[in-house]
Amino acid sequence: MRALVVDDEPIARRVLREELELFPELQVVGEAGDGKEALQQIAKLQPEIVFLDLQMPVMSGFEVVRNLNGPKLPVVVIVTAFDQHAIEAFEAGAIDYLLKPVGEARLRTAVERARNLLARPVEVAANVGRIAAIQPPAAPHSKKVVGRTGEEYFLLDVDEVLAVQAERELVWIITDKHRLLATQSLRTIEERLAEPQFQRVHRNAIVNVNHIRKMSALSSQRWLITLSNALQITVSKRQAHNIRKILHW
Repeated sequence: MRALVVDDEPIARRVLREELELFPELQVVGEAGDGKEALQQIAKLQPEIVFLDLQMPVMSGFEVVRNLNGPKLPVVVIVTAFDQHAIEAFEAGAIDYLLKPVGEARLRTAVERARNLLARPVEVAANVGRIAAIQPPAAPHSKKVVGRTGEEYFLLDVDEVLAVQAERELVWIITDKHRLLATQSLRTIEERLAEPQFQRVHRNAIVNVNHIRKMSALSSQRWLITLSNALQITVSKRQAHNIRKILHW
């Protein structure tokens, strides 16, 4: 069976892919980091089974399912970090799901079920229809940002993040004491940090306004901000309106 792994977290994709590669009956043919890319990969690669995360930027897992079309639909296995109350909706609809972190025994059950379903395309379509009909449960707010140094990964509370800066192809997460390499793009991190205290101040920088200690006017439209760890970041003219909003708080 050709399998596609869809998750906006690179670490989660890698872990699930490594688990799936232990199944000789499966071939992982690709990955996708958001819903839009998932639809493109499904159309291109024609996987028989899709392991689909629900909480993603651009397009959620539910939206992906609702946009599936064509004569041959894949078996969709939901991968979720939702709590038990939300899981009840999946169980009531007989939806196959994997709860993060995914256990080997539960993963094997999902693979077996998918293999059995493939021989019954009408049931595959019905499975997709049941998922599409579910009203998405309220997503729990993610309180963690992932950064790494070498082979070590750090799970940070959002309040620990002072700034996020891009330098060419690299993205850095700045904390009070560390400078960690991000596992996602600056745009994706900005979408995940969709909270008032995180403001874009430059095309290459996002700051946590709760950690701004000083703002110095360089000109009528240019500012220099100093964070609580003494890091200084220049605000671009295009993003100067964000600084003016902060001054009126």
